[in-house]
Amino acid sequence: MKNKQVLLASRPQGTVEESHFRIVESDIPKAGDNEFVVRNHYLSLDPYMRGRMDNEKSYAAKAEVGAVMVGTAVGEVIESKHEKFNPGDFVETRTGWQEYGVSNGGGVRKLDPNYVPLSAYLGVVGMPGVTAWIGLNEHGKPKAGETVVVSAASGAVGSAVGQLAKLKGCRAVGIAGGKAKCDYVVNELGFDACIDYKAVDLNAALAAACPKGVDVYFDNVGGPTLDALLLHMNNFSRIALCGQIAGYNDPGALALHNARSFLVNRIALRGFICSDHLDLWRPALKELGDLVHEGRLKYRESIAMGLDNAPKAFIGLLAGKNFGKQLVKLI
Repeated sequence: MKNKQVLLASRPQGTVEESHFRIVESDIPKAGDNEFVVRNHYLSLDPYMRGRMDNEKSYAAKAEVGAVMVGTAVGEVIESKHEKFNPGDFVETRTGWQEYGVSNGGGVRKLDPNYVPLSAYLGVVGMPGVTAWIGLNEHGKPKAGETVVVSAASGAVGSAVGQLAKLKGCRAVGIAGGKAKCDYVVNELGFDACIDYKAVDLNAALAAACPKGVDVYFDNVGGPTLDALLLHMNNFSRIALCGQIAGYNDPGALALHNARSFLVNRIALRGFICSDHLDLWRPALKELGDLVHEGRLKYRESIAMGLDNAPKAFIGLLAGKNFGKQLVKLI
């Protein structure tokens, strides 16, 4: 038995390619004092990982060339010398892109796969769901009757934003790429409308879908989408800036032409990182878990099979080929 791992082989200059990763095998780790070993069942793939691949200053430590690629996984404890974790426990760890990992328990969350499915703890009842909850509630501050727009609406974060907005009595409008994704956002998730940015003029579509303007915009992409939204924001509206996937491979794509709207409409723009709000994780996860358990918060997953397919799946994620939360099934 060996531990398969995906290493960061080199830093990309622009578009990520499979050659930027290297797949290796190593011995399965052993638990030291106050440590445990976990066999990972699912690996999470998230857009933030693209920023970790660069050698640039950011809000979190960069991935190191030659080291296991950073990431969160859920799995089962198979060996333990830690008093708080026992074999058979299911946990979420930051052990990265590998089949087996060792942890000292720091930042680890115990999971109940009988409450919600194990994979959901990497999505709607995990970091993406918390990101949606914090960005919408703390920075969007929606009120009943207001219009909330979210980009990447069929993704792990965006799909939760729109559903949470609807639960607050708001009009929810999504932006997604392709008819299938837009149909899912409206027919399955319950959004009031969804704009296929690949098929229509975004400016005209926003005017039609948001006749009373936009009060809250939850931005996952930046670039031309944000620029178009600026023409439709109401006075004293709020923008929660969560991601800028449009510029991950080309920073120049993030340029704005309609920035004057910030002043004219007195827009409050807040960039945020969910790890800045650790005090809110417990209430967020409690609400999200209860909603999923009760069937009131829906989600969808794209699952790649096997660690060998993680690089390809990650590249597809950056290109918008995933449908919902992108995972890699390891067992």
